[in-house]
Amino acid sequence: MLTGKQSWQFNNNPVIESWGNSGGPFEAEGKLAADFDVLHEDLWMGEESYEKAHRVLLEEAIKSALQKGEFQKEDMQFMLAGDLINQITPTSFAARTMAIPYFGLFGACSTSMEGLALASFIINYQGAQKVVTGASSHNSAAEKQFRYPTEYGGQKPPTAQWTVTGAGAAVLTDNSDKRGKIVTTSATIGKVIDMGLSDPFNMGGAMAPAAADTIINHFKDLNRQPSYYDLIVTGDLGRIGQATTYDLLQQAGLGITREQFQDCGLLIYKEDQPVQSGGSGAGCSASVLYGHLLNQMKNGIYRKILVVATGALLSPLSFQQNETIPCIAHAVAIEMK
Repeated sequence: MLTGKQSWQFNNNPVIESWGNSGGPFEAEGKLAADFDVLHEDLWMGEESYEKAHRVLLEEAIKSALQKGEFQKEDMQFMLAGDLINQITPTSFAARTMAIPYFGLFGACSTSMEGLALASFIINYQGAQKVVTGASSHNSAAEKQFRYPTEYGGQKPPTAQWTVTGAGAAVLTDNSDKRGKIVTTSATIGKVIDMGLSDPFNMGGAMAPAAADTIINHFKDLNRQPSYYDLIVTGDLGRIGQATTYDLLQQAGLGITREQFQDCGLLIYKEDQPVQSGGSGAGCSASVLYGHLLNQMKNGIYRKILVVATGALLSPLSFQQNETIPCIAHAVAIEMK
């Protein structure tokens, strides 16, 4: 099952049985609003703090995935999920609500594919029959932790990105009937790469080398050409990071076309929304994949996609100590049988 140096092939093809997502008011104004199961009118979501609202997002995404698959939470053997906030507390408190045996994950914005890769591994090796996985982020909770308070009104450069208020979750099973099902077929686990960038307002540029490295090694490990996939989509590189990654892939000799290479952070919002370089956050790739992209696969638009979620593994403490930004990317191949 280990293929090459850093890839897994899932010969038993774990099935993505159902999926769900939720979003905030800004996402309700975006391009993919119709692909959200739950959308909120305000960032508080009836809670007394942004972090508690963040918890609600993940709970709703998981409940939606369970309901659409006609599952009960008691059917799940494991829950794998994470977010950006200190000690992933919104996710852990959602796990308290769900009462499912829980693996808390932190891969920054790469968490969605870290969770999907690990969930697929567990299912593939018969470590469980049913697993739920997901990731989430909340714009105001992330702003409070990583940047200036919103009330400060600080100016942001064009390279900055907008943290998505959203969550996405999916239920994976060991269903033996793969006909007409969406399955995971392989995953490539990324290395931490740090090219010396330290600007927290240019996450896309910092993450681009990690994204390119994972994509290059995916094709090398699997001895596969980019034309195998209908779509190669990154998590949240934004305009700067996506353009840089594309250039790096062209320099490596990979024949990926512009139309084939997309980014969740550029798909989720409209052109006239003030998001600078695009969307970001652990909930960006999660809410776009476990909504728009899987819906398109279900409707026959795509048959094979490679999702590459990228993460900047910094913290307020590392920034204050003048550290550079270590980054990572994980890729999962998803196919319609």
